[in-house]
This record gives sequence, C-alpha cells and structure tokens, in this order.
Amino acid sequence: MRLWLKELVLQALRNARGICGSHGQPPPLPVPQKIVATWEAISLGRQPVPEYFNFAHDVLDVWSQLEKAGHRPPIPAFWWVDGTGAEVKWSFEELGEQSRKAANVLEGACGLQPGDRMMLVLPRLPEWWLVSVACMRTGAIMIPGISQLTEKDLKFRLQASRAKAIITSDSLAPRVDAISADCPSLQTKLLVSDSYRPGWMNFRELLWEAATEHNCARTRGQDPVAIYFTSGTTGTPKMVEHTQASYGLGFVASGRRWVALTESDIFWNTTDTGWVKAAWTLFSAWPNGSCIFVHELPRFDAKFILNTLSRFPITTLCCVPTMFRLLVQEDLTRYQFQSLRHCVTGGEALTPDVREKWKSQTGLELHEGYGQSETVVICANPKGMKIKSGSMGKASPPYDVQVVDEEGNILPPGEEGNVAIRVRPTRPFCFFTCYLDNPEKTAASERGDFYITGDRAHMDKDGYFWFMGRNDDVINSSSYRIGPVEVESALAEHPAVLESAVVSSPDPIRGEVVKAFIVLSPAYSSHDPEKLTQELQEHVKRVTAPYKYPRKMAFVSELPKTVSGKIQRSKLRSQEEK
Repeated sequence: MRLWLKELVLQALRNARGICGSHGQPPPLPVPQKIVATWEAISLGRQPVPEYFNFAHDVLDVWSQLEKAGHRPPIPAFWWVDGTGAEVKWSFEELGEQSRKAANVLEGACGLQPGDRMMLVLPRLPEWWLVSVACMRTGAIMIPGISQLTEKDLKFRLQASRAKAIITSDSLAPRVDAISADCPSLQTKLLVSDSYRPGWMNFRELLWEAATEHNCARTRGQDPVAIYFTSGTTGTPKMVEHTQASYGLGFVASGRRWVALTESDIFWNTTDTGWVKAAWTLFSAWPNGSCIFVHELPRFDAKFILNTLSRFPITTLCCVPTMFRLLVQEDLTRYQFQSLRHCVTGGEALTPDVREKWKSQTGLELHEGYGQSETVVICANPKGMKIKSGSMGKASPPYDVQVVDEEGNILPPGEEGNVAIRVRPTRPFCFFTCYLDNPEKTAASERGDFYITGDRAHMDKDGYFWFMGRNDDVINSSSYRIGPVEVESALAEHPAVLESAVVSSPDPIRGEVVKAFIVLSPAYSSHDPEKLTQELQEHVKRVTAPYKYPRKMAFVSELPKTVSGKIQRSKLRSQEEK
C-alpha cells in the first residue's frame, strides 16, 4: 500500500480502537469517513494528487480492509441481477479476489503489460466490472464500447486504438472475426460465454482456473486508465484519454455531494456499459463505499424499472431524462419505493415538466448534473442546494466554469455563449489528457485560458447555468439563435406531447427553421394532424418567444436514441439535410 495511504488507514484504525486525543476534544471521524474525506479533499483540489495511485489497490483494497474490520454495513459492493432470477453478489473482499484472478488472466493468457490497450465490449454482465478492475490492477488501459457497434465501428476503433486485446460476448464475436484480419495489433480475443468459439479464449474458464494472488502494478496517478471514443457527431470519433487519478479520484466529491452516496447506499445507474456514465458510477460509488446495483436490462421497459425499484432496496437511482419522461407516463402511485431516497439525471437536458411530475408522484427531487467524456462532473444540483427548474445547476469543484465568447473572454450573467472550463494557469487534474493522436483537435478545444466544451448556455446572477444546446444543435433562423431545448421544454408542457426532438431544417428564405419531431401521447394519437400542428405551434408561441415556434412538424412513432436512451438529434438533422 502507498505510504501516504497506509499511514492514513493505520491512524484511522488506531483512533477507532480508542487511541484518541485529550479529553474534551471532538471525537475523531469514523474510519471510513476519515479516509473518504481525504480522497474528497484531493477531488476538490484542496490536497495534492499523490504521485503514485492505483484505484484498485488504493481504493478497493482499502475498502476490503475496512469491511473486514467491521467498518461497513453488511451490503454487497456489487449486486447484479437478470430477468430470470439469477444473481451475483460480491463484497469488496470477493470483488478483490475475483479481480485479482481476472488480472492473472490478462497478464498470463493474454500477455498484457502496463500500457497495453484492451477493448471491453460487453452488455451489462458482471464480467465488465471485473475486467475493468483487472485492467487497473495490471496497468492495462480499458477501452469500453457499446454492444451495438457495427463491423465498421469495431474496425475503426481497433485500428485507431491499436488495442492488443478485446473481450466481448457471443453476439458480437462474429463481427470481430469479420474484421480482425484488418487489425494487426489485435492479438488476443476473449469470449464471455458458456460455449466455445474457434480463435477465442473462454474467459470464464480461464477465470475459474486462475490463481487468487496478484501483485498490483505500481502506477502513477498520471498513468492512463481508460480511453473513450467520442460520439462522432462532428466527424470521426476521437479518443479521449483519462488517468488513474482523473477518474480514480475525480468523482469522489461529486459522488458524495451530487449523488449523495455513503457506505450504506445501493446505487443503480441504468446506463449501458459502453458509455462514460458506467465509469462515472464505478468511480463515484466505490470510493464512497457504496454498492453498485446492476440489472442486465436487455431493453428499456418503464414497468420493469419501476418493479425493480419496488422489489430491491435501491437507495439511489440515475437515468437519462428521456427515461424519466417515460417513467412519469406510468401510474407511479401503484408502486412503493420503500428504500429510494435520491435521484440524479444527466446526459441531456431535463425539462421542467418531467422534474415536476416525478416529484409530485414520488416526493423525490430530480438532481440534474452535466459533464462530458473529457471531464468529470462540470455542473450539478447537489443535495441541499436550491434547485431552479430547467437549470443544470452550479459549477462543480474543482472546476472554474464560465460562459465565454468565441475568443475566450468571460461574458456577463444572462448572455449566451460557450460553456468553458479554466485550464490556465493550472489545468485541473480531473481532466482528460488529450485527444490521442490528434494534437490539432486538442489545441482547437482551447481558447485563451479555457477549454471549450462545445455546449452553449448562459449563467444567471446566482451562478446557475442554463443549457441551450450543442454548438451544432443551435438553430440559426433569420439571424435568431434558437436552442432546441427551449422549444422541447415548451412542447413538453402540452398534454399531447409524449416526447419531442427539435432540429434545424433547411429553408430557402430563413436559411434554417425549427422543425419538431413529436411522439404523441396515446390519447392524442387519433387527432387531426393539421389541427394539432396549429395547436402546438400556438402553444409554443405562448410559452416562449414567438420566433422560436416550430414552423415544421412531424408526428412519429419513435425518436432515434442511443442504447442509453439519449435522443440522437444528429440523425434527424442529417435526415433533414438530405
């Protein structure tokens, strides 16, 4: 164990046994809180980042010790279920043992060494979390991807990343085989399955046979831990690199404050394993001693999620706003969430009507947060802070977040501009290192003293940020700049609208006009489309500035979404531009 951490753990354990200060002094913090407080101080930028840091060794193994010493409630560290009654529960000690065995598989059978890259393309199976931790133990760099990747997607990612190994499931293995000959760096293919496939090693069989002892790699805090490919909405996907410290310590404070996690909590985030929010959950829950709850959830079903919340003692829930919108369409009074106490959301803008409906039916607030693949949490509505409906909250420490113009100059409150994070004179430690192999893009992401997120917003006089849209989502109609979120929020207030997506549509006179794609509520599905279009247009004119109303509308059965439930406006925009 690192010297700084070993001394902290030993001191905390001694204090817990009664070796305290003089009479009359305040009692020391309980052991877990003292250790987490140190990690939180680093996360907030109040203490220096240790030179050597490994999340598996310096966080998970510490919780294993605390658990054995009786300093944690008797709940799992990891709890996985599927729809058939199968269940996996691991304590921190069991997670440690299983991940050490997995690390031996990566080093032995796969021949991975520190700095080697491994693609993880798995559905919500326990092995995803196991291999993620095993990568940390070996110093290998994990590259998560969603299970819906096509052969073209896989080929691009394997070639660009020069990944040495890939682990996936039966459904994706044929796609990997179809392109593996074009990926010369790919040497090892691991299959998570109860069957066998030529050219692949069976991970479960290797794990069963692996030794339980493993010496964790001695990694520096600035050594890479993960690479994520951006969504590629403006060109080919880019590789975003994060370090052991940026992810391993960067989420402790937001996990404590925004997600409000403690060692007694059971946290369910419904996100797909290929998205950054899966890593956000891992790196926010486990430092705070919380249990990560996972449901295999092969597809989104509102009733299924509500039944799961009723059946299991889940205390904390995270879904994208689109999912909450579908949940509030159900009769929530039929369900009893006896353990649920805190709900967070992010990934896209939360419209005020969804927040209000969820709160009125469950008594629980929705705490919105905002971040990117390149960052940790940028803005949030932490527990205990006043929420302004429609705002994504205030800047999340240690970030200095501002709204700036095209030259990087700070704009006054109320003025729309680029959401930006100060990176000079000091770059926050909890930040991506660069866009790998793309120095031009890395340089272009900064203006003056700031990193430019690519999102637009304004900040009010109280420091709350109000999201307008991505730079490429903002509609420029007759020189009026219109954020799609404003129009979608206005539409959401009409009972006919189940969900909507607003994009620009080419127009010979105005250049662009607002077009709304609308999924109707069942009660309005048989209404006359022409009359309903006029009614919705007048509604938007009343609710927001009249020039923002959608001049075009299309009623559709569904909207294009990512597997995590986020609406893909880029697909609708491309459709309009054809």
